Amino acid sequence: MRDRTRYLYLAVIAAVLVGIVVGFVWPDVGTALKPLGTGFVALIQMVIGPIIFCTIVLGVGSVRQAAKVGKVGGLALGYFIVMSTVALLIGLVVGNFIDPGAGLQLSDSARQAAEAEAAKGGEASTVDFLLGIIPKTLLSSLTAGSVLQALLVALLVGFALQAMGPKGEPILRGVEHLQRLVFRILAMIMWAAPVGAFGAMAAVVGATGIEALKSLAIIMVAFYITCVLFVGVVLGSVLWLVARINLWALLSYLGREFLLILSTSSSETALPRLIAKMEHLGVSKTVAGITVPTGYSFNLDGTAIYLTMATLFIAEATGSPLQIGEQIGLLLFMMIASKGAAGVTGAGLATLAGGLQAHRPALVDGVGLIVGIDRFMSEARALTNFAGNAVATVLVGTWTGEFDRERAAQVLTGQAPFDEATLLDDDHRPEPSDPAKEMSPA
Repeated sequence: MRDRTRYLYLAVIAAVLVGIVVGFVWPDVGTALKPLGTGFVALIQMVIGPIIFCTIVLGVGSVRQAAKVGKVGGLALGYFIVMSTVALLIGLVVGNFIDPGAGLQLSDSARQAAEAEAAKGGEASTVDFLLGIIPKTLLSSLTAGSVLQALLVALLVGFALQAMGPKGEPILRGVEHLQRLVFRILAMIMWAAPVGAFGAMAAVVGATGIEALKSLAIIMVAFYITCVLFVGVVLGSVLWLVARINLWALLSYLGREFLLILSTSSSETALPRLIAKMEHLGVSKTVAGITVPTGYSFNLDGTAIYLTMATLFIAEATGSPLQIGEQIGLLLFMMIASKGAAGVTGAGLATLAGGLQAHRPALVDGVGLIVGIDRFMSEARALTNFAGNAVATVLVGTWTGEFDRERAAQVLTGQAPFDEATLLDDDHRPEPSDPAKEMSPA
């Protein structure tokens, strides 16, 4: 399955290159191909409601299970929320500073539609907005409702299942099966990504020429630089101040895992190895066993930066930038909606489309642009998420007094090398995973 996915990514890259050529050589033809990109985005929109519902319901359930372990779960979840917020804020700051989509101007119609949506939102009162979040029925929120309606219903269902206790477990398992079905559908849709990327890229290059490539290059480079600075400055500083551990020594210790993520384009493949290596480093089995899996759903620093920067890019590209109030609202939505969707092909695009649909529906078509460069940005997302979870495990172990610093010093200086045979232990063997998840870039 991974090999087939690699072919898909190669096909997307080839489609982007062909789309660029078509846009340059035959601008009119390229512009006429826009419906291909629009159709692909429509397919993504089709599954947004069910994805938001399933991931939030299961995410709330995960919080309840993590909270059972007391101090470890509470510290881990608290840290994840704070650090995800920091990552989102950094993404917003960088996105506003560089204005990567400024001057691109996808089309006048897109800009006019976005401005109309903004004006409509300004005319609506706060009361109307709040009442509009309430769907007519529970099911209508998943079929004809807005993303915010699906989010509200998901939160209500999640908390209701918590209150039901053990009696709610069968329903929770049913939602989990439904999530697998929806994600399998999403994985199938992603095979149309080359067509969507080709149409979107040909259309934007045909309409704007070299400006499109400049803008895409700017956001890619800015995203990579932001991820590096976040890991090196933010995570590195916190790790040193709390645990007195050098970040680069820790990342060097996890070098093989980083290579594994690069080769498979999936941070999930390194999960069992991260648990084993954290225990070898000196973190207790309890802390490593709780923090790492929970972090894979709740500590998505790279994804948080990506979502905010991509959103600002699309808004600028359509000539209708988001106001500060809208950006903060979007930040809160992304914080909630991205939880629990890690490790699934297209989940990042679906969350991005969902955020835009909830705040500025006219901007959703711009997601087609991101499809073309998403593959290149997914590597940085996965690596940043992985680094963030490794640091989080050490920090939680330090705060709970379940981290052996002397052992860590020996391991990081090479005095106690990691034994690969440890991974053959049943405790670290990966559980059978959903094939759709194995295809994930982040």
